[in-house]
Amino acid sequence: MFRKNIQTYVRAVDGVSLTIEKGKAFVLAGESGSGKSTLARIILRAIEPDSGSILFDGDDITKYKGKKLKMFRTSVQMIHQDPYTSLDPRMRILDVVMEPLNIHNKSRSKKERIEDVLQSLEQVRLEPAADIAEKFPNMLSGGQRQRVSIARSLVLKPKLILADEPVSMLDVSVRAEILELMQRLKDRLRLSYLYITHDLSTARYIGDEIGIMYAGKIVEAGPIEQVLSNPLHPYTQALLDAISEPMAQNLDKEKIIRIKQAARERPQTGCRFIPRCLYSMDICKNEPPLAAEEDNHYVSCFIYPV
Repeated sequence: MFRKNIQTYVRAVDGVSLTIEKGKAFVLAGESGSGKSTLARIILRAIEPDSGSILFDGDDITKYKGKKLKMFRTSVQMIHQDPYTSLDPRMRILDVVMEPLNIHNKSRSKKERIEDVLQSLEQVRLEPAADIAEKFPNMLSGGQRQRVSIARSLVLKPKLILADEPVSMLDVSVRAEILELMQRLKDRLRLSYLYITHDLSTARYIGDEIGIMYAGKIVEAGPIEQVLSNPLHPYTQALLDAISEPMAQNLDKEKIIRIKQAARERPQTGCRFIPRCLYSMDICKNEPPLAAEEDNHYVSCFIYPV
């Protein structure tokens, strides 16, 4: 007797809708595997979406091809999580930062491109820029390497930067410096950010709006201070419970995280948080809509009447 293999598919990103305003930072928060990085790659068109649209400056970029797609990618750049593996160890910092210019701005002279690189290094406070440009990545600290990654993302003068966990692999003492730098660049250059993180403790430093993502869906969204000071969804509450205790005198106290210690299985229908939710009800076997509970504060949960 032969058993037929039945293929099952998991939607990494399912029905996500968000808006990033010019000069603002949208924080996308959630645990590993929730679909955050996949969404960033879809926005970059590194992964093709099965359906839906991505509007950039009023145009649907999912229809872009060839030169039009290449031109779009000059306006959207990415800062990767790991400052150690995202830089080619065989290349000087000058060549690392110049690489996007070599790909997209070949018409500019070598001298002009070098000037652009040095300007980018100065913008991220890597000085003297001429000396830093001659170094190799192994000669720099982790924080300096991430500044190089930021400089590389800035050199094409993009409108949107996708920052995928940009401080998670840095020493705690360096994280605040990088976040302060990103905030200053956002204000000065009118940049927009999609800031991806699993750590809500860093979100306040950079974000204007926030979306909490779980199992491929946004379950809560709104102004960042409003969401973090008054979390509505049980998953958002659990994420906040899990933030490390900053006060040494409280380290010995028992900390309760409002979540079931169940396997992260994904139900085929209904609310995807059911297996781990402390407040699940029969109605949760249906899909909860993302609806406004407060001004500009949206939540996908049947605890709150629609």
